[in-house]
Amino acid sequence: MTDTMYQLLAVIIYFLGMIGIGFYAYRRIFNLNDYMLGGRSLGPAVSALSAGAADMSQWLLMGLPGAIYVSGLVEGWIAIGLTIGAWFNWRLVAPRLRVYTHVSNDSITIPSFFDNRFKENAKILRIVTGIIILVYFTFYVSSGLVAGGVFFESSFGYDYHLGLLVVGGVIVLYTLFGGFLAVSYTDFVQGTIMFLALVSVPIIGVFVTGGIGETIETIKSFDPNLLSLTATATATGVISSLAWGLGYFGQPHIIVRFMAIKSAKEIKQARRIGIGWMILTLAGAAATALVGVAYFQKHADVKLIDSEAVFIQMGQILFHPFIAGILLSAVLAAIMSTVSSQLIVTSSALVEDIYKAIFKSDADQKTYIFLGRIAVLVIAIIAGIFAWEKSDTILNLVAFAWAGFGAAFGPTVLLSLYWRKFTSQGALSGMITGAITVFVWGNSFLSDYLYEIVPGFILNLIVAVLVSKMTYKSIPEVEKEFDETLRLLKEEHE
Repeated sequence: MTDTMYQLLAVIIYFLGMIGIGFYAYRRIFNLNDYMLGGRSLGPAVSALSAGAADMSQWLLMGLPGAIYVSGLVEGWIAIGLTIGAWFNWRLVAPRLRVYTHVSNDSITIPSFFDNRFKENAKILRIVTGIIILVYFTFYVSSGLVAGGVFFESSFGYDYHLGLLVVGGVIVLYTLFGGFLAVSYTDFVQGTIMFLALVSVPIIGVFVTGGIGETIETIKSFDPNLLSLTATATATGVISSLAWGLGYFGQPHIIVRFMAIKSAKEIKQARRIGIGWMILTLAGAAATALVGVAYFQKHADVKLIDSEAVFIQMGQILFHPFIAGILLSAVLAAIMSTVSSQLIVTSSALVEDIYKAIFKSDADQKTYIFLGRIAVLVIAIIAGIFAWEKSDTILNLVAFAWAGFGAAFGPTVLLSLYWRKFTSQGALSGMITGAITVFVWGNSFLSDYLYEIVPGFILNLIVAVLVSKMTYKSIPEVEKEFDETLRLLKEEHE
């Protein structure tokens, strides 16, 4: 059996495992809450790794190692910003969102929470939020499908379109049948594979490059700046990189995991698992790049095909072809976990937040589950059409969309949870301000100096507070739910 066949066999086994999890989850779905939010039944480990895997796409195994391989640890500021942002997201958003969404009419999506949270004149806010999620995530899903097609093309030499159809088909199969539970369980497995892969490659690689000391000396002899966080850094560059962490508060496919955990009591444990996983995988990605620098300096006869392929190529060099295939599955896991999470959130936005809000439908649960599955299929087909021709525009939208969601939704989520006098008018005004600011700033020369999420987030916050102060009026039901949330949180901590 050739090396390629061994690797392909490992990938096929991985695909079959994901489909099997999807059908297992299918048997546990009885209503729309189960399909869209897993019946709020996730344990801390599944919640933590599911959130992490949904967050970290192919950037973790390809983009970050590639950037550090070329420029050094100065590219690690984004990883630091993301880790800090993720910790604050678990600490500030997770407990309150889990309790408040349950108290406020058992909201199962972020847009429906906004609607239920504000009570009056909030339907338009729900619809606008749902439309933003639908549009942005459809393109986001497209970028993931593009990555899947490129992966098969570069790893096995297969046609790009065949790779796109295979990856897209497997994702749709387990997401369509298993819903949020399938996405969460597969994310847990995918997160575990990503962790093991990113830990094993640098550990084995260090032995091959002569140990830690010799590896460091080899890197220093090539370029000592590669080991420095500050040597080539600029103040605005560091601020922009750290600002990526602000995006977490507004990413629907990540914070929905907080709503699905069994209880707020388990969030502390989930946070520790999630942040531990994140620190180790990000450190593994950085270490993989640096070990790669040392290896290719020591073995001048071996050429690195592409800096972003340093993880893949090191895995193929260091391990048996079947194990290398499992490492290739880790790249697929990073792609698929993010796409499936975005797909289920987009489906829920279409059914729960747009269809139900506009048509005021009162159908039975089986009908809603059916509509949710149809939505997954339709969105995947549209995303596949966008992805059919490889486009840098779609891939570049990922960073832009992260800023868009973070600036539009981040302050809205935080103020909804922590300020009882926050109004629907303030939320809508701030959301529009944040989204427009990101669009204008991100498409101007200003984005070369400062990441657009910074002005977008700040202006959203200012406008939301000012408009809320001007439009506030006491709504007894809102006050009651806010106080009930605080009471339940206090009980959870006692």
